[in-house]
Amino acid sequence: MEKVISGIQQIGIGIPDVHKATNWYKEHFGMDIKVFEDEATAELMLPYTGNKPHDRTAILTLNMKGGGGFEIWQYTSRKPQPADFDILLGDLGINYGKIKSIDVKQTFKEMKSSGLNIITSLEENPGGELNFFLKDLYGNIWQVVSGEEFFKKKTPKTTGGVVGAMIGSTNIEEARKLYSYVLGYDHVIYDETGSFKDFMGLPGAGHEVRRVLLRHSKNREGGFSHLFGPTEIELIEVHGRDPKKIYKDRYWGDLGFIHLCFDIQGMDALKNDLKAQGFPFTVDSANSFDMGEAAGRFTYVEDPDGTLIEFVETHKVPIMKKIGWYIDMTKRDPRKNLPNWMISALRFSRMKS
Repeated sequence: MEKVISGIQQIGIGIPDVHKATNWYKEHFGMDIKVFEDEATAELMLPYTGNKPHDRTAILTLNMKGGGGFEIWQYTSRKPQPADFDILLGDLGINYGKIKSIDVKQTFKEMKSSGLNIITSLEENPGGELNFFLKDLYGNIWQVVSGEEFFKKKTPKTTGGVVGAMIGSTNIEEARKLYSYVLGYDHVIYDETGSFKDFMGLPGAGHEVRRVLLRHSKNREGGFSHLFGPTEIELIEVHGRDPKKIYKDRYWGDLGFIHLCFDIQGMDALKNDLKAQGFPFTVDSANSFDMGEAAGRFTYVEDPDGTLIEFVETHKVPIMKKIGWYIDMTKRDPRKNLPNWMISALRFSRMKS
């Protein structure tokens, strides 16, 4: 089977209170569809958890406007640790999550009136697209950008789900061997170096940076590609200082953005493509991994600077849990989209206010 990348499934967020965070993201970002909640021991991530298994709770939420989900993640067997330094623009790892908006000006207005911690002005990026940045309740920084496509337009918030991430890099050309050549982000929207007005207000924005915004020239295929929609990766290379590794001396799952996850089919073909570019799997669940209400095979690689990228080959996914309706993705054409009416049934998993 060839590899099929359906899109960004979710961004992992390590937080200290999984239920408080889930409610906050539901209220302010419209992430109100609960796909699963799972309590288990993370036994397969030993290279990133001090060679010891640890207990955790994970909740996956989505937004029916489309985009990737939030995997809201909390250690329960240990206290999750923050970085012991201030994370600056261009540090190595996921700097900021990107969420899409159907109207960036309106989202800015609504979030400001709700008293959210907006840390930059409403400005254009080098491509002429409006964006702004804000901090969530735990200090994670999110960039609100204009979305290209939306699965549903009439949802409670003007924001949708995850549309990408801003990732620190020491060598953008090397990083593109993963992001462009394997993951398909082959379209350079801009490649600019300098100080940028839309970054003013971000920690470390005083340093010159090179920023490269990448999108995929080919439409994504596969079961949930209509829901996930088009996505982007923005690589940031800081000049004039040595960037720090965001997760240095910490565990996967500690506080912050812990990984970016892609929904794929054809894991073995992906494995070969990654290995050819120098990115072997560092974790591989090998067979179907049970997440309680969902199941699949998951793997991890590191980009050239150690940023963790996850891949999930979904085998079973809940659509309407109350009546026991699950989809077996292994019996479907991996390139074929699920019918929109079927994906729309996820709305019945909407969390109540």
